[in-house]
Amino acid sequence: MTWPQDWQTNLTFFLRWGHFLAGITWIGMLYFFNLVNVNFQKQLDPATKGKVNPILMPSALWWFRWGAVFTLLTGFIYYVIILGTEESGHRPLMWFFIGWLLAFVVIAGLLRMAVAGGFLKDGRVYGVIVAILVFVVAYFVGDMTRGMGASNRSISIAIGGGLGLVMFMNVWMIIWPLQKKIIAATKATAETGAAAPADMPKWARRAFLASRTNA
Repeated sequence: MTWPQDWQTNLTFFLRWGHFLAGITWIGMLYFFNLVNVNFQKQLDPATKGKVNPILMPSALWWFRWGAVFTLLTGFIYYVIILGTEESGHRPLMWFFIGWLLAFVVIAGLLRMAVAGGFLKDGRVYGVIVAILVFVVAYFVGDMTRGMGASNRSISIAIGGGLGLVMFMNVWMIIWPLQKKIIAATKATAETGAAAPADMPKWARRAFLASRTNA
């Protein structure tokens, strides 16, 4: 067996493995937060949180968010390469972005409503609505790209990669900004005795729901 000599094969090889390894990092950290850290935080008193979280969370969130970047980047480049070999060309990208960016906007709005009270305060109701939304958008994107002549392979990437795009935006536009504020407030309380911001429970709840959405 010899190593492939053409650059295209080597590029897709490294893209697939880069996507795989970055995805392990990202999703591994996601499940650390959801399966380990949530219960761990409940057992810490405020003084201990003030010492532990300003050290633990920035490092964990660094791997979390940059794992998301490299997962999305390698996957998207691979998707573009695949589309370039098909009858549809790159036209399905339009519906990919329209469908999944709209899904993220709706999810972001639902998250704000969930922390404001009302029927969405129940996480189960929120979860059902998000599941229905994702199903509808996935069907829409799949149907539109199929109509353009996309193969089953690229349709699958359009749906799976679209979910990844929504998860990526959850990380960078909701979870990380909120966690930065929570970490800063926790550190200030520990160091100066400053009172926690009144909105801090809402920040934590919205970040938690966004993380559970990704999981």
